[in-house]
Amino acid sequence: MPTPAPIRDAEATRQRILDAALAEFADKGLAGARIDVIAEVARSNKRMIYYYFDSKEQLYIAVLEHAYIDMREHEAALALDALEPREAIRRLVHFKFDYYDAHPWLVGLLNGENVLGARFLRQSKRLRELQVSLVETIAALLKAGAKAGQFRRGVDPLELYLSIASLSYFYFSNRATLSTAFGQALDTPAALRKRRDHATDVILGYLRP
Repeated sequence: MPTPAPIRDAEATRQRILDAALAEFADKGLAGARIDVIAEVARSNKRMIYYYFDSKEQLYIAVLEHAYIDMREHEAALALDALEPREAIRRLVHFKFDYYDAHPWLVGLLNGENVLGARFLRQSKRLRELQVSLVETIAALLKAGAKAGQFRRGVDPLELYLSIASLSYFYFSNRATLSTAFGQALDTPAALRKRRDHATDVILGYLRP
């Protein structure tokens, strides 16, 4: 068993392993990912990886948690509860779209875990807590928006979030095939702006009283 490095070096090593593993799992999935490739990219070795994460499966779970936690931390930084309800929902739709655009590996990672039936993601307790907090924030915004006459009443916060997420996720996960099928480049800045504006109009139009 290797001797752990000083705290600062240990944290840096662990982060390099997570970053390398994220790229490998997103590209090849759990079954196809190779620990020796992760070790090489992370400038580490397999023994050190197992020291920090115990197994390939535990490293995979850590990567999933890291991906979700990063997205939730960025969402929290939006401070949605401090905004006017309509602007808060607009900001959330824009964020989801822009986040997928800026983190293209996320689609591959989620696709791989969906193929596995979320078997490993289900083991994460931290993820569930983060998701519940976001839904509660959306519920509060919907209540405030309905009271102010901006939103219609009776909107389920979870269903709304699923719609917001799907409008972004579907576009980025199927962009290559859709571009080919319709003969249009859907990855240009103009196409991205058009699609983001459309997603925003769809959500806000649905909420209109």
